[in-house]
Amino acid sequence: MTSNVPEPIDPRQLRVSDTEREAVAEQLRVAAGDGRLDFEELEDRITAVYSAKTYAELEPITRDLPTGTTVRGPSSSPAPTTRGRWRVGLKPGRTKTVVVMGGSESTGKWVVPRNYKAFAMMGGIELDLREADFEDMEVTINASTWMGGIAIIVPEGLNVYVHGFGFMGAYSGTPGGEVDPTAPTVHIRGFAFMGGVDVKRKPPKQPKNKNKNKELSDDRRELQG
Repeated sequence: MTSNVPEPIDPRQLRVSDTEREAVAEQLRVAAGDGRLDFEELEDRITAVYSAKTYAELEPITRDLPTGTTVRGPSSSPAPTTRGRWRVGLKPGRTKTVVVMGGSESTGKWVVPRNYKAFAMMGGIELDLREADFEDMEVTINASTWMGGIAIIVPEGLNVYVHGFGFMGAYSGTPGGEVDPTAPTVHIRGFAFMGGVDVKRKPPKQPKNKNKNKELSDDRRELQG
């Protein structure tokens, strides 16, 4: 006689949630902070975390880490300090930007929060971090777009990891360039659906006065000629 009782499902084949992926990613960041993983290993493993679909794929990523490497709860903001040319520990003015059929830009002096969300639907967002300060030494920007575009400009020396993915769209990879050992770490994650998220490293902005002085100098030379 054939039994109609369904076979039990292997719990390891169940799907994991975004919250569970984020918890494992945080565990890896803690391990890196303790010196158990270098930056290259951290990047590879975090990429594997956000690609994992089941517990069977997620579990091996932290198998070689000691059980004492636990996920830490949110910490209070550190006291404002200066590390090299970076200012850390400042209070952010906002923690998210949502644009629908419009545009928004964050440029100049502003504070990147520990967790920042940027979402553009049929619109555009620009985040320029070249003159920005930071709430913490490690921050996460969740940049996602639906038929829109998000441009993120990062300064030379900043430590940046990009973990996003594109579906019928494009999500930028981690930008190259040397990293300042005193710099904060920025994780950029999210998705691009029929749109794009572009992360580029650019040199500092040129002061406007410098361009004006150059024009005046050229004018003087023409008059003297």
